[in-house]
Amino acid sequence: MKVLIISDTHGKHENLRHILFDVGNIDLLVHCGDTEGGEHTIMQMAGCPCQIIAGNNDFFSRLPSELEFEIGHYKVWLSHGHYYGVSMGYEKLLEEAVARGADIAFFGHTHRPCVLNKQGVFLVNPGSVSYPRQEGRRPSYCIMDIDRDGEAHFTINYLE
Repeated sequence: MKVLIISDTHGKHENLRHILFDVGNIDLLVHCGDTEGGEHTIMQMAGCPCQIIAGNNDFFSRLPSELEFEIGHYKVWLSHGHYYGVSMGYEKLLEEAVARGADIAFFGHTHRPCVLNKQGVFLVNPGSVSYPRQEGRRPSYCIMDIDRDGEAHFTINYLE
C-alpha cells in the first residue's frame, strides 16, 4: 500500500501535480490541513480515497479539524497541529496521540518535514508542498509504504 502525505498546499496545486506525476499510483492521499478551499481540486487530482482536515488557514471550512482512521493495522490520528503548539515542540502532540491510542500522528502547520518515533508513536509532518520553511526551502511530501508484512516505512521526499 502506498500513501501520499501532504500538507499546507494553501490553494496552490502546481507542485502537487508534479508530485502526483512523480509518485505514480497511490492508494490513499492524506492532507494535514491548510488547503484554503482546494480540497475538491486535490480529491480530483488524487484519483483515490482522501483524508483531508482543516488547518488554521481554512476559514469557514466544513472539513473536520481532526480525524482518526486506520491504515493497515495502524491507528492514525490526523491533526494540523496548531492546537497542540507544534511550532514550539511536539510534546503536547505526542501526549494527545498517546492518549488517543494512536500509532501514527500526521500533522502539518510548521512547513518543516520530520519523521520521528517517540514512545512507539510515529510523528510525521510532510512539510509544505507550497511554502517550505526548512533549510533549502524545497517543497516536501512524505510517502508511507506498507510492506508485505504490514510494516510502515516513511520517506520524506523533495520536489526538484
